[in-house]
Amino acid sequence: MIDEDTSSLPPPGRLRLTVAAVRSWAAYLFVSLYILVLGPPATLVARALGRGAVIFRVGHLGAEAGLRLAGVRYRLVGAERIPRNGPLVYCANHESNLDAPVVFRALHPVTPELRVLFKSPLRKIPVLGRAMELVGFIPVERGHREQSVAAVDAAIEAARRGHSFLIFPEGTRSRTGDLLPFKKGGFVLALGAGATVVPLAIEGSREAMVPGSSVILPLDVTIRVGRPIETRHLAFGDRDTLVGEALAQIAGMLRGQ
Repeated sequence: MIDEDTSSLPPPGRLRLTVAAVRSWAAYLFVSLYILVLGPPATLVARALGRGAVIFRVGHLGAEAGLRLAGVRYRLVGAERIPRNGPLVYCANHESNLDAPVVFRALHPVTPELRVLFKSPLRKIPVLGRAMELVGFIPVERGHREQSVAAVDAAIEAARRGHSFLIFPEGTRSRTGDLLPFKKGGFVLALGAGATVVPLAIEGSREAMVPGSSVILPLDVTIRVGRPIETRHLAFGDRDTLVGEALAQIAGMLRGQ
């Protein structure tokens, strides 16, 4: 099924979109079957051993295969800036549904067991939702303040134990490509744990997967690493300053600065 209107496109454009649609649905089918087949045994092994590394390995292999099937290529620019110790809170702009798997894979060499604060409805996805919670991904309910505070508190405790997190502080995908206002929850997490904030600027994922479309175009996605921001010397009252600095860095990188 192709959910794009191709009637106004020249033949080469229609053919390119059709090929992209076929590759996209092949990727969706593969990832779905991959999760259903390998997810349950990986979850059982992880629970038996008390180690989530098994699920992370399975997840990385599945994400990489899905991206390759869709033709999405990615590169991480500035990896040398990423601290090699201590908990990190990666803070990225949000352009499309590709952002999470692309960043997850791109950061694998430096942070192979990256946790995520994710939207609670994803918990309902068979197998995947259970596996995410088992390895320490933390669900957040939009509009439910008490649960959101509890989720951030749980993330703070996990970060204090050395775990790193990925946050998308805009809270939702930008439909225009312009940065949306940053929510503060992820920065409260960083301050509470004394974690280093690492700004990331994602470029190209919106063009590869336009919001509202299910077709993934085989394009390149670039993740640029900004200057890490230490939080150990900051207090809770500095959260607005921290938010502003992270936002300014990401905006600057997106402008090519």
